[in-house]
Amino acid sequence: MFSRLEHIEQQYQDLERKISDPEIHKDPNRYKTLMQEHSHLSELIDCYRRYSSLQSELSGARAMVEAEADSELREMARDEVQRLEEQERSLERELKLLLVPKDPLDEKSSIMEIRAGTGGDEASLFAADLYRMYQRYAEQKGWKTELMAASETEVGGFKEVIFSINGKQVFGSLKYESGVHRVQRVPTTESSGRIHTSAVTVAVLPEAEDTDVQINAEELRVDVFRSSGPGGQSVNTTDSAVRVTHIPSGLVVTCQDEKSQHKNKAKALRVLKARLYEAEEQRKNAERANARKSQIGSGDRSERIRTYNFPQNRVTDHRINLTLYKLESVLQGELDETVEALKLSDREEKLQEQNG
Repeated sequence: MFSRLEHIEQQYQDLERKISDPEIHKDPNRYKTLMQEHSHLSELIDCYRRYSSLQSELSGARAMVEAEADSELREMARDEVQRLEEQERSLERELKLLLVPKDPLDEKSSIMEIRAGTGGDEASLFAADLYRMYQRYAEQKGWKTELMAASETEVGGFKEVIFSINGKQVFGSLKYESGVHRVQRVPTTESSGRIHTSAVTVAVLPEAEDTDVQINAEELRVDVFRSSGPGGQSVNTTDSAVRVTHIPSGLVVTCQDEKSQHKNKAKALRVLKARLYEAEEQRKNAERANARKSQIGSGDRSERIRTYNFPQNRVTDHRINLTLYKLESVLQGELDETVEALKLSDREEKLQEQNG
């Protein structure tokens, strides 16, 4: 492991030299690639340097135990050695986890799709709650969100809402949100105070770049129609809504939120590309892992991943048995604790696979 780390540190130093070369700045694409590589390695190199520094401290403390004649000072040195050895074990584990290869898709922006499942109006209201939760989380991270398509209900919820999130490491943080989110609460319309259970499905797709997915014009059927609001009433007097059908796969995407037919078509194509890209990535993953289901879960939309229990102020992620009693904070976008725990669990499982 340590010879590998020494080699990676050499790579990192070479990258720093290249980045500081004025000639590289003349090629924006090359510069961007180098900066991404530098960013990928920074966390690992920082940990490795902390580990190397700790080794020097540990060596000094051990030498003091051997050389110190004063029994009290020798005991203090032993305590220091014990403390540093605990740090050493912790940093070694952190290094092993950081050496687990990252998913190249993690850097990508994402398109999220939230759909009301079982529970009628209550499910649609919770779909709106989750939409706001992800918007707030994105805002805290400095990411940008853009509404792509929405089907509202008369009670102020969503049958479906599709939106993009653009920024650094978006997919790497949000990919674990795919699956069924269950809510347990007393609906505002429930006079007897009975708790209802509803479900909402979330899909997180890596947003495809133009080079990732090629779609030929003859593979598409584009239909235009008049957009409609809750209850089906027309909300536009022109045929600006767009339905794009990808004929080979049968995938259909509809966008009607923009007043411009051109903008709706552009958004529909972005969603379509993301869905096609994800389908291809899932096919590759299934081949590579022989359809293995990981500890974090397959990302299957039918898999229940999390429960939001309002009476108990509780959020439980069922994949890693994590329970937090701060539901309101989570719905305000405070997702870091859950996201980081999911990332760690995923890395630990991949580490076990490497060693196994």
